[in-house]
Amino acid sequence: MGNNLAIKLRSGTQQAHTNAENVGFMKCFLKGVVTRECFAKFLSNLYFVYSELEAGIEQHKQHPVLSVIYFPELKRQAALEKDMVFYYGNEWRNKISPSPAAQTYVTRLRQLSTHEPSFLLGHAYTRYMGDLSGGQMLQKIAQSTLQLSGYEGTSFYNFELIPDKKAFKDKYRLALDAVPIDDKGVDRIVAEANYAFSLNMQMVKDLESFVIAAIGEARYREITNHHNPGSTEFSAAH
Repeated sequence: MGNNLAIKLRSGTQQAHTNAENVGFMKCFLKGVVTRECFAKFLSNLYFVYSELEAGIEQHKQHPVLSVIYFPELKRQAALEKDMVFYYGNEWRNKISPSPAAQTYVTRLRQLSTHEPSFLLGHAYTRYMGDLSGGQMLQKIAQSTLQLSGYEGTSFYNFELIPDKKAFKDKYRLALDAVPIDDKGVDRIVAEANYAFSLNMQMVKDLESFVIAAIGEARYREITNHHNPGSTEFSAAH
């Protein structure tokens, strides 16, 4: 029965899922409290992260580990570029830069691509499976809160080449279990997936000040002062 990587990733990142849902920015987002400026910054940071992640995976697509989970239909960079044009105009490249946390994330991805490409899998799993699951709900919230039509401004969440997301996630899990890796390697990938969660959490924490500036400290505290005890929407990612 393969390496059990899929189930180990799922159980090994469960606490990280719960922690991610309890970041203030995410609690606000899930309640429909998000501004256009803040959402654009959120996506701009993801643009830098996905550009680096996808360059690394593309560079190492013949690698024995990465070749097994190489699915070009997942790629998000072009979709994020569409979103950048929508929010910042054609000169968007001159108007965005990664936050400190996004820069830390990019640096980590670059290190892995250079020295240990197989561990990029932990980052691919964390991001893409989340985008195909909880991310689909975030798209609907952003669409209704920011009054966006279709996927305008939320192209990031539109996996045009993956019409059946559930079937694709099942296929992805089977691919994970076919990755040629030993138990030690599995543990390292699970650890890297947890690190990916913490990098993602730090990126959204960077945005909290923008949310507070938009809605005020009191409203922010009111939304964020309760702890979400279990992984809900994001657990559906796996």
